[in-house]
Amino acid sequence: MTRPALRYRLVSIQLLELLMRRTGTGSGVSIRELADRADVPHGTIGNLLTGEQEGVYAEAAHRIASAIGVDLLVLWIPVERAEASLPRPRQAVTA
Repeated sequence: MTRPALRYRLVSIQLLELLMRRTGTGSGVSIRELADRADVPHGTIGNLLTGEQEGVYAEAAHRIASAIGVDLLVLWIPVERAEASLPRPRQAVTA
């Protein structure tokens, strides 16, 4: 039995923007530069920044974090953890 690929959800768009302005080396990086360094489509980075895309598979998450110069869990949270930490909607009680 194969396990589904682990996905990671972006901690926050604002954090990604901040880290792109000042990477681990102290310099900024554009969407295209980050995409090239992380070997992901530039649309992926753009979609993460607009909120159109919330996450990526583990391999891409590792490459993006590495390209920015931060540890994986600074920028990403495993989906299983993210889903477990989300508040569950209250169900209406009907009489």
